[in-house]
Amino acid sequence: MKKKTTLRRLKREYPLHLMVLPALLMIIIFNYIPMAGVKIAFEKFIPAKGFWGAQRFIGLDNFRFVLSLPTTRIVLRNTVLIAASKIILGLAVPILFALLLNELRSLRYRRALQTIVYFPNFLSWVIMAGILMDMLSPQYGLVNEVIKACGGKPIFFLGDPRWFPSTMVITDVWKNFGFKSVIYIAAMTSIDPGLYEAAAIDGAGKLRQTWHVTLPGIRMIVILMTVLSLGDVLNAGFDQVFNLINPRVYDTGDIIDTLVYRMGLIDAQFGPATAVGLFKSLVSFVLIASSYFVANKWFAYRIF
Repeated sequence: MKKKTTLRRLKREYPLHLMVLPALLMIIIFNYIPMAGVKIAFEKFIPAKGFWGAQRFIGLDNFRFVLSLPTTRIVLRNTVLIAASKIILGLAVPILFALLLNELRSLRYRRALQTIVYFPNFLSWVIMAGILMDMLSPQYGLVNEVIKACGGKPIFFLGDPRWFPSTMVITDVWKNFGFKSVIYIAAMTSIDPGLYEAAAIDGAGKLRQTWHVTLPGIRMIVILMTVLSLGDVLNAGFDQVFNLINPRVYDTGDIIDTLVYRMGLIDAQFGPATAVGLFKSLVSFVLIASSYFVANKWFAYRIF
């Protein structure tokens, strides 16, 4: 009887399985099959012998070599600082924007503002890099023109090591905060309007209502998003940094992903590059697994 029920259910859901199949194939081809390349991290890889050739096994020598490099600690520090800053501001700014947007009463103005702030999210970093290079140019960029008009000196945002990390963080938040705020706006719609009415009767103004009604109403979503973002501590954004970085700012802007790119594809150090990528993946896996465990244990969040 149970077997017949299962067959009947599979037959009923057959179109849904077909819809999932292309995505499943893409995951297998681009995510699982390339995992075979992890073995290069433990070999002295020689391309002439081929991927499945008789490569010499060297154990953890590639990891020791990478850890001995003077730039490794700098790159790790840059990655953590940039990624952590993006996580913090990437949570705070969308929440603040959602709170402000929630107070607008004009539906037309609200929709127009949402469309404007959502738009940068749909542009790739290749396009955004070109826009930012023009906007932040020290000679004719819009931002520096405003700074000069206010009596300040031009700032080389993309060429000054002091300004490059903060530029990466701010531009990333600017690009993505509109889209991220959708989660919090959706959470606010589930808050009982009667709570606002009761707070208004008790004499609470808009600020008090936001503090005592809106924020507690979305508290679980905020905590959940904070916990789930812990897995991105070593993801400082390769697409963004790769398109905007230059050798002048390596001391403060070079991250793990750009180091792997240069070592593997430019310097042809395939073994050490794979070792760095594997190390990053293992740390990210532990952080993501830990964050999901915390989310499930304390906030009853499950993905399966």
